[in-house]
Amino acid sequence: MTAAIETGLWELDPALSTVAIAHRTIWGMVTVKGTFTGVVGEGEVNADGTARGAVTLDAASLDTKNAKRDKHLRGSDFFDAENHPTIVFAVQNATARPDDTVEVTGQLTVRGITRPQTATAHITAAGTDAISITTEFTADRDQFGMEWNQLGMIRGLTTVTATLAFTRSPA
Repeated sequence: MTAAIETGLWELDPALSTVAIAHRTIWGMVTVKGTFTGVVGEGEVNADGTARGAVTLDAASLDTKNAKRDKHLRGSDFFDAENHPTIVFAVQNATARPDDTVEVTGQLTVRGITRPQTATAHITAAGTDAISITTEFTADRDQFGMEWNQLGMIRGLTTVTATLAFTRSPA
């Protein structure tokens, strides 16, 4: 499939979109997985085929299926959701390639700290009124002030996986 993506404004469909994280803990023996249930976003596809936009997560919506752990992750040791309620991936440029991939460059903001972030997205569906993409990238939590690491249990990178469905914005 070579995707033909329509120009114009697009809105993220939260019901069809997921953003999840996975991080190896306890000296690499256990992988903690979680999903952000609060996700919104928008984008614009330009006539030259490039795009820009943003995906915003509600930091307090992280669900790892463990209430005590979720409370700790939302607290000041990690996401500090009370003072920094959103996590934002602002796409500065996204360029579609002939192989249905999109090279994405942008800025990831977590805990009020912004760092450059790149990713390769895969177009899984594209039509006149809907676009779906998937992506996976890693982020270093230490770069965002999340340095809590009791007994050295938490090391390495966090994997972020997203399936994002966009629909054409009403004119």
